Formats: sequence, structure tokens, C-alpha cells
Amino acid sequence: MSLKDRLGRLTGETDKSFQVDAGQDKISELRKKIDSVMNRREHIVPKNVPVPRRSAIPLEDVVAGEEARMPYGNFFLSRGALNADDAHGHWRVCEFAQPSMKAAAFFIGNHASEDLSITGGLFLDTETTGLAGGTGTFPFLIGLGWFEASEFITCQLFARDFSEEKAMLMYLGELASTKQFLVTFNGKAYDLNLLTARFILNRCQDTLSVMPHIDLLHPSRRIFSHRLENTRLATIETDVLGVRRDGDVPGFEIPQRYFDWLRQHDGRLLEDVFKHNRLDIVSMASLLKYLTDLLEGNEEIDRSHHGDLLKLAGLIHDRGDLQRAKRLFEALIMSHNQDVAMSARRALSLIYKKTHCWEEAAQLWQYLLASKPYKTFASEELAKFYEHHARECGKALEIVRKMLDDGTHMDDAEHASLEHRLQRLLHKTSSQ
Repeated sequence: MSLKDRLGRLTGETDKSFQVDAGQDKISELRKKIDSVMNRREHIVPKNVPVPRRSAIPLEDVVAGEEARMPYGNFFLSRGALNADDAHGHWRVCEFAQPSMKAAAFFIGNHASEDLSITGGLFLDTETTGLAGGTGTFPFLIGLGWFEASEFITCQLFARDFSEEKAMLMYLGELASTKQFLVTFNGKAYDLNLLTARFILNRCQDTLSVMPHIDLLHPSRRIFSHRLENTRLATIETDVLGVRRDGDVPGFEIPQRYFDWLRQHDGRLLEDVFKHNRLDIVSMASLLKYLTDLLEGNEEIDRSHHGDLLKLAGLIHDRGDLQRAKRLFEALIMSHNQDVAMSARRALSLIYKKTHCWEEAAQLWQYLLASKPYKTFASEELAKFYEHHARECGKALEIVRKMLDDGTHMDDAEHASLEHRLQRLLHKTSSQ
């Protein structure tokens, strides 16, 4: 007797084989539907999964380079050179191979040594799997550059997969230890922090974070942002350095290019990425020369963009070099650009005030008094001058009254400050 029959006797239930058969029919029907759905899925290719190419091309066939074999692993190394007469934008390599190292030391800051040599500079830029940073971001391509005699050498370290990172970092650390200073574009906020984290994760010695560092983004932002749409390196290349990139890969595409490479190992995916990185390195060398020339006055006032020089003078002032800033502002008050000239007068008057050159400062304030944008500033400074230094409270009172009576546009704080000054001057003149 079957188990089903025994259970039927125990429960007193009659044969219900027709119900079992009906249930099995439903199960069979469901199985057929599932098989039909699964068969359709086999013909669907997900959008985010690239269709493999029929014939992948090796990386070394499209990018000049070779495998670097090290005691601690292997990676791909691409090395190139620009000769002295090779052009990059407005200049040749031999022209931007000789920046003023005194000016470069200024951009490093913190009283950096001026005994630096341009051959001791290491230019660095990374291409990564994302822009978020953190331990999940992988720098798969590290671009380097340096000057040797009249040539500019480019050296690109590429991890063909994640296992090659340590070998690449060890090579980078050894190379950096032979250099004096580092040059990046946004390296302080991104590249250097990222590489420091990767050195730690791979238990490698970090030789980069202790090097004197010129981050070209910060002076570029101070000097060019008044006239550029943004201060990305690509924008500066076009509008300042005269570099035109043809068919450049957009930066946002680069991470996906690497992920596709990991699946397909087709060198064509990375050809444009290597080119993009190499141009970034060369442009940084050109930009360093441009900025140091601007600081040293090698770009004549009549040929330069006067707005750039005005912003540079402000940067010099903020770094504490009042004499150099004063000389540049004095040259700019003769600018054909009236906005630049008036801004230079305002800044120069404050330097004269700080250095107690009161007559020169007062002359500039008198000049600015006729200019609407600077009328409030000039009136307030002249009132202070006459009250506290010339001891002519009557003149100070006349300036403050005129300013309040003219209804010159000012915010509540400025108006309250003038009212307070007026009452103080009235008290002083009445007691004299």
C-alpha cells in the first residue's frame, strides 16, 4: 500500500487523484511560462554591457611603450620626449624650459628655497576611476613630466589591472625621490591626497607628500577667473596658452574607458586617454612658464592682459610683498582699461595708507572721489584722513555731510557708520 493510500485511511479522505492531476497541470503551465520568459532573456543584451569586439588590438600597438618588469611586479610604461623646437600653443619647448625659479619659489610659498632647478621639477597628473576620491578610487594612469637639457620628457605609468598598482606606485616613489619639487593642477585637493591613500593601502613609502609643491590651479584661479568661463586646464589652454585639442576625449568618459579596457583589453579604448594625459602634463609646464613670466614682468605691460596683472598684483599683496605689489599697481594706474586703472588706484591708495605715505594716498582718494563706483570708499577714507591725520575736522565734516546729502547709494551699515562719524565730528567741531 502506498503512503498516499495509508494517509487516506488515517484521515478518512477518499481518493482525490483528480485534484492532484489538476494541480500538476497548473505547475506544468507555470513552468512553460517561465521557460518562455527565460528564452526571451537570452536574446536581450543589457545596455551597460559592451558587445565584445571581434579583434582586440594590443595596447602597445596604439601607445608607444612596453612592459616594465620590476622586482615587485610589472606594469605598462610609456615614455616620450618633446624636442626644443617642438611647439605647444604659443610657445616652443625651449621657451618654456626656462621659467624663473625665483618666481616658482614664490608660487610654492612658505619661503621656499630659490636654489631650485627646473630639471628638479616633477609634473604630475592622474587619470582615475572616478572623481569622488577616497579608497575606492583607483589611479590607473599616472602621467609624469620633467626637463632634461632642452627636452621635455613625458613618462606615463599604467596599471593594466588592479594587481599592478603596487609596482606602479613603487616606481613613482623611486622617481619622485630624485626630484626637488612637484607641479600639479589641482593636485593639493585631489591627486596628492589620492596617491597618499594609495601609498598607505599598498604599504609603500610616500615620497610625494613631503615635496615642495606648486599647485597651478590656485594662482590660475586668482589671475584668470575674472575673464574666463571657468579655470579648468582645458579652458586655460585655449584662452591663455593658445593650445587647440582636436578630438580630445572628454574627462567624464575616461573612467568608463578603463572599465571597458578591463573587460576587452582593446588598446584602442585607451589611445585617446594616454594622449589626453600627456597633453595635460605638457600644458602644465607651459602654464608654469607663463605665470612665472607674468610675475617677473617678462610679459610687457602693453602686451599683457591688464586684468590679469591687476589680479596678480592682488595676489602678491596678499602674500605680503608690498613693494612688488606697489610697483605693479603704480604701472597699472596708467592702463588704457579704465576699470583696471581705477581698481589699481584704490588698491595703491591702501598701500600708501599702510606705509604712511599720506599725501600720495590723499591724492588718489581725491581722484577717486569723482568716480561713482569708488565715491563711498574715497569719501570715507578722506574723512578719516582729515579727522585723524590732517587734524582738519571741518573738512572731514564737509565730506561726510555732502555724502549724506547727496543720497549716494549705500547699505544700512555704511549709512549708520557715516551717521556715527557725523555726530562725532559735530561734537569735535563744536568744542573747538
